[in-house]
Amino acid sequence: MTLPVLWALTVVGWLVAAAGLARGLTGRARTASLAAHGVTPFGVLLLCSMLGYGSFFAVIAMAAQWWALTLVTLFRPERLADPVGGDTVRPTARLTVWLVVATALACGLSALIV
Repeated sequence: MTLPVLWALTVVGWLVAAAGLARGLTGRARTASLAAHGVTPFGVLLLCSMLGYGSFFAVIAMAAQWWALTLVTLFRPERLADPVGGDTVRPTARLTVWLVVATALACGLSALIV
């Protein structure tokens, strides 16, 4: 896998998660979720540059967590972002599965690229 493919996966994952958040949430939860989602890539890249580390593994982690969010919530990220908003089926379990899937995807992407 090449770096442009990784960037494409990251951008598409970010857009899919943003579309799901915009579609599924309302009111304050929607505003807060979209604002946080919008500044995440820039914040991560800024933090990496300020610390003096490269952003390569941060990009891998971002792609993995956005695709894990999409897969675990079945293209409805509001299930994880606002569990009180209607879907109260084990939000802690869903969060745990999301973390495990994100970790597995990050390790898999790292192995494919490095």
